[in-house]
Amino acid sequence: MAFPASFIDELVARNPIEDVVGQYVSLRRAGANMFGLCPFHGEKTASFSVAPDKGIYYCFGCHKGGGVINFQMEVEGLSYPDAVRALAKRAGMSVPEDEQYQSRYRQQERLWALHKEAARFFHSQLYAPVGKQALDYALGRGMSKSILTTFGVGYAPDGWDNMVRAMKAKGYTDQELLDSGLVTQTKDKARLLDRFRDRLMFPIIDVRGNVIGFGGRIIKKDDNAAKYLNSPETLIFNKRKNLFGLNLAKKSKQGFLILVEGNIDVVALHQFGFDNAIASLGTSLTEEQAALMTRYADQIVLIYDGDKAGQNATQRAIPILEKAGLQVKVLQIEGAKDPDEFLHKFGADRFKLLLEGSSNRVEYQLNAIALKYDLKQDDQKVKFLQESADLIATLGSAVQREVYGGRVAEKAKISPDAMKLEIQRAWKRRERNQKKQQEKIDLSPARNLQPKSRNIRYDNMKSAMAEEGVIAIALREPALLDRTGNLTQEKFSSALLGRVFTQLKQRHDQGLEVALAVLEDLDQEEMSHMVGVLQRQQGPVNEQAFADCVATICAEHQAASVNSEDDLLALRSRLKERKGIKE
Repeated sequence: MAFPASFIDELVARNPIEDVVGQYVSLRRAGANMFGLCPFHGEKTASFSVAPDKGIYYCFGCHKGGGVINFQMEVEGLSYPDAVRALAKRAGMSVPEDEQYQSRYRQQERLWALHKEAARFFHSQLYAPVGKQALDYALGRGMSKSILTTFGVGYAPDGWDNMVRAMKAKGYTDQELLDSGLVTQTKDKARLLDRFRDRLMFPIIDVRGNVIGFGGRIIKKDDNAAKYLNSPETLIFNKRKNLFGLNLAKKSKQGFLILVEGNIDVVALHQFGFDNAIASLGTSLTEEQAALMTRYADQIVLIYDGDKAGQNATQRAIPILEKAGLQVKVLQIEGAKDPDEFLHKFGADRFKLLLEGSSNRVEYQLNAIALKYDLKQDDQKVKFLQESADLIATLGSAVQREVYGGRVAEKAKISPDAMKLEIQRAWKRRERNQKKQQEKIDLSPARNLQPKSRNIRYDNMKSAMAEEGVIAIALREPALLDRTGNLTQEKFSSALLGRVFTQLKQRHDQGLEVALAVLEDLDQEEMSHMVGVLQRQQGPVNEQAFADCVATICAEHQAASVNSEDDLLALRSRLKERKGIKE
């Protein structure tokens, strides 16, 4: 374990989960538990529960769950050690000097410091003689010197090891430079080389103000080089969980966020007064990035480039943002290829008008469908109406279906009643398909009982149900762990359940608290699954049921072992027969 068990027990006890969660979620009591709107996904009905007596939370909507440490990790995007450190500070506790933890945290601190020094180096190079061409390029793109300073924009000189030598002079080792992702090695590993060369450099800064990576844009046309190059994944940098410019946009008073494609678009928007602009980091938008946005706004205006790639990216981003609970509007740039060009061409006032007229996602998607068809041709018009009806049928509100159906009918020059009928058909077709899918699930109990997470699977459902029962009952009555006989981790069919059982048994034998909230080596998916198990396995403690579960696990393990031995003997016999060996 990274921390002493007694320290974790005290940390959890001194940070009541209802108090910590209450800093982020408005909770109301209903019986023994408390309920509120889930902070991890968008919802209108409170399905997020907190059980103060068990020290756990669970969302019946998105199925995330855990203890107070897991909540701190999830809501703030922290690693386990950092969440422990934050809760210890909250409770006025000193963190034990654990070598594994301290070593990792020292490594993180060194990487943060190294990136900060690298950002200073790049920024200084932009204003040095070697950076004249890069500075001219930035100023030529309309970036002011003040905005370059605000974003810490710099320049990576065109050489093999300029940054390497500068950082070594600051005392950083070869290994630290390799760990940072800012350098590469020659094939013989004899020399370190700068990853970024002859590029305009944009520091990527997390919401806590740490420089965690860089995005480098090429300034000379080169068909052999990528236009943008981002830092690779490191101990402190995960592209899927960060957004460029959010460290500044989170302070905006605009009430919504503008999501664009590139770093230069973000810089331009901020320069023209739109301080709520952000961008993803060279990858398609991720669920983690959408969840991060929900902490700072409930509405997103999407402004991707108008080319085919940009429009495809918009279509992919809409469901991801909506799934996170964000209200989505889409702005289509006209007269320019991107926000940067539009702002410098037409100015902030014109862009503000464009922003105010941005369409909601349904209007955008209907327009996108219309562009695919020639409405002067009857067969094309029918396809347009059918595809539009399929989209409108996904809307939950009858009023929305009526309004958008009327608009489509007007566009195609058909009667509103005819369009309404087509939408009703699409609605019923959708309902039938959903019903069939649900029936399929209901008729497959084994599939229904499988864990929600794709990374956790039960190979022996009978044993796994018994394993869940042992753990759930033991959590309610730890004394029963003395009655498990020769039950060991190896007899569990599920590696996760076996691991949890072993930890709970060890804690019980040591006289420590037996609870999910204090277990350390479970990742977020595993912890959410275990809390879900506890939620399902409710009811009074039944000692006979506990004994039956233990017996089932042992019997299933014995049966599997016998089968395995029989299979092995049969295989050996067949091999001997092929070789002509007689018993």
